[in-house]
Amino acid sequence: MTRTIGRMTIAMLVVTCVAPFIAYYLASGVAISTLESQLQRSLVLTNRAIQTEIERFRYLPVVVGEDARIRALAGSTRSEAQLAAANFYLETIVKQAGPAELYVLDERGITLAASNHATPESFVGHDYSFRPYFRNAMRNGDGRYYAIGVTTKKPGYFLASRIDLAGKPPIVVVVKADLLPLELTWEAAGVQTAIADRWGIVFLSGNPDWKYRPLVPLGDDAAIRLAEERTYEGADVASTKPILPAGIGMPTGAVEERSLRVGEGGQQLLARFSAVEPDGWRVLAATSTEDTAKLTGFWALAALIAGLVSTGALYFLHQRAQLIRMRLRQGELLERMVTERTQDLACEIDMRKKTEEELRRTQEGLIHAEKMAALGRMSAAIVHEVSQPLAALDTTLATAGVLAGKDKAGAVGERLLDARALVKRMQRTVKHLKTFSRKGASELEDVAIDSVIRNVVDLAAPRAKALGVTPVIEATEPSPVVVAVALKLEQAMLNLLLNALDAVEGRPDPAVAIRRTHDDDCVEVAIVDNGSGIAPEHRDRILEPFFTTKLTGGGLGLGLSIATTIVRECGGEIRFAEVPGGGTCATVSVPLGRRGDPTLEAAQ
Repeated sequence: MTRTIGRMTIAMLVVTCVAPFIAYYLASGVAISTLESQLQRSLVLTNRAIQTEIERFRYLPVVVGEDARIRALAGSTRSEAQLAAANFYLETIVKQAGPAELYVLDERGITLAASNHATPESFVGHDYSFRPYFRNAMRNGDGRYYAIGVTTKKPGYFLASRIDLAGKPPIVVVVKADLLPLELTWEAAGVQTAIADRWGIVFLSGNPDWKYRPLVPLGDDAAIRLAEERTYEGADVASTKPILPAGIGMPTGAVEERSLRVGEGGQQLLARFSAVEPDGWRVLAATSTEDTAKLTGFWALAALIAGLVSTGALYFLHQRAQLIRMRLRQGELLERMVTERTQDLACEIDMRKKTEEELRRTQEGLIHAEKMAALGRMSAAIVHEVSQPLAALDTTLATAGVLAGKDKAGAVGERLLDARALVKRMQRTVKHLKTFSRKGASELEDVAIDSVIRNVVDLAAPRAKALGVTPVIEATEPSPVVVAVALKLEQAMLNLLLNALDAVEGRPDPAVAIRRTHDDDCVEVAIVDNGSGIAPEHRDRILEPFFTTKLTGGGLGLGLSIATTIVRECGGEIRFAEVPGGGTCATVSVPLGRRGDPTLEAAQ
């Protein structure tokens, strides 16, 4: 026994010596792989952001070139009035569309008109024929180039398009897009992200130390081209230290390309690249490996400590083997009891999960059934709402056919426009019904309450029209944002509005009003009718499931119960009160949205 324990102790010591190195190697591989995955995702997002920013203005030169004020600049002669009109038009486009600058060049590269014509940095009269974007536009029809402006000294991305006119020399419309917001976003986020041009020179970077530095040493051809094109005028690119270590070639940006280690500012960075076409740019994303070293060191130390503890505990555990053996039977019995109880608990948990899932499906089914019931209650009015345009459409098309036979093209066009308006009217009705009838999601989100109110009024419009009632919406700007599930909140408010319409049916002066108010915490929507109100004997039972005072076929008796459940899921409540003079006021209270911004109307 002693000899066996000795052999096991020696073997454990050997394992303890080797384990830290194995743990360090494995942890390092996992950490580096995780960092590479994070960098690859960051590159995908960055590429998408760059493409989105550029695509905003890609078609702007072509669109501007179609304007008569711009086309009037082509030719050998142009009046002061034409130049003034073109300048004013370009200035207006910049204010509306948001590019940095917009200007027009003649066939020689001389600026004819510019959006900044009234500023000290005006482009008018300057010669930009040396810029690649002009030469490419004149040769291929369009050009693009990133450079520091020789006039404004501000960097930007230039997009140019050649405008050809019959019998006249072509002109070139150029838009200068400002990509510095991307750089400011990276700096604010503290990410090591940069974009380099086809020569490898970084022109946008979240790390200020990288800007206008080459990834690898510049060749003579690159230096000559940059000087001729005056790409980075004012920046001493050639004398700056390359970012990547010596001996490493220009990265291609391929997905299978290995990550690089970069030593910058006393810290080790792991970097990956991706390509952006058609400009031949390289996007660099890097992250520090400091935490990786700490993590691998921790796991190596943990493996060493675990080995030492295991070696020390081995002998102690072996000595207690006899005592454990004596209590083995008791342990087996206890283990059997624990196993049985664990199995029982597992079964109970499974049954509870299944029960909860069945309840959830049942609840969703009841909500959907009530939604269908609400649509059923409105079916006659909806059929009327659709059948009227269909009948009018048939008459309109028949009239158009008669007029067509009489060769009255103008009258036929008017009838076709009327028919199209009728079709759109039916489309709006069907669109609301399709959206409302589908089963919606259950995730809470920020919802503009006025949008919900409008959708509910649109859904109930056929029923209201059939009763001769026009629901009045009383609300002040701006539209608040609430936390809710949009479709479910619409269903809850639609149930309340339909109940209000049912309550005023048959009255000589039916009226329904929807009043929306809000404070710093919540939004309240009150649906008020002038019906007969809630009978005293029914007040305590109106929220009970399947309780209804309607005749058979008039509803499932789930409307108010489901509406209350939906509003409570959103953290709100429903209150009912009598209205002086007769009628009922149903008030839905829902908390304000998480964003704290009461205006979502513009976004929806």
